[in-house]
Amino acid sequence: MDRDDERALREQLARLLQEHRDLDAAIAALVASPASDLIQIQRLKKRKLGLRDRIRAVEDQLTPDIIA
Repeated sequence: MDRDDERALREQLARLLQEHRDLDAAIAALVASPASDLIQIQRLKKRKLGLRDRIRAVEDQLTPDIIA
């Protein structure tokens, strides 16, 4: 992997992490709301789980394979 690829992956990782944090805040706000929409909360949680999977995939690409 060259430096440009690594930089692009790190930028993508930063965007995904920010989106994950934003979803976390949105979910917390909806849960705290007295008239919270449970279906919307579940959708956001599902989207957040998908983001977590994408974050792990990018992190795996950034982590070098070490053969012991």
